[in-house]
Order: sequence, then structure tokens, then C-alpha cells
Amino acid sequence: MPDKKIPPSIVHMLERNIGKRLRVIVDPAYGFEGTLIAVTQEPAGIWISEVEAVVLRATIAQPIPQVASKEERGDIFLNLHSVQRMEVLPNDR
Repeated sequence: MPDKKIPPSIVHMLERNIGKRLRVIVDPAYGFEGTLIAVTQEPAGIWISEVEAVVLRATIAQPIPQVASKEERGDIFLNLHSVQRMEVLPNDR
């Protein structure tokens, strides 16, 4: 199966957020929070530092997933083809 190219506009949008904290969702119940430090085109991915793995939970009363727990990790690389959603977090942490 050929690897699809990521449009340059996505890479430029991500590059504008270098240095900001992100929440990257890779599964409906799992993701990572950390500081975006680099964006690569080949392979299409992002490097995140000061990473915390997060477990997300949703309930009938609270249908929007909320962070249920966090676990410290090191720096990680995430392939953009495995990312479902990204959120830029506020700097007030």
C-alpha cells in the first residue's frame, strides 16, 4: 500500500505551532500531551518533548472525552498517519 503524502499546508500549519503545548489524540481513549519541537515531512510526523501519556474517558453525562490520568514519558515521534486529532493547549499551565 503506497504511503500517502501529507499536504504542505498541514506541515506549515504545524510549523507555526512549534514551541506550543499540544494534545495529540491517537486513539479515542489515548493520546499524548507535550511541547511540539519539530515537524518532519519524510516520514510525515512530529516530535514532542516533555510528553505525558493521557488516558481519555467519556460518559453519557459528559460525552466530550476528558483526561482521566497522565503518565510521564520522554520525547517521542508520532507519525501523522496515526494521529486522529490535535489540540493546541493554552499556555496558562
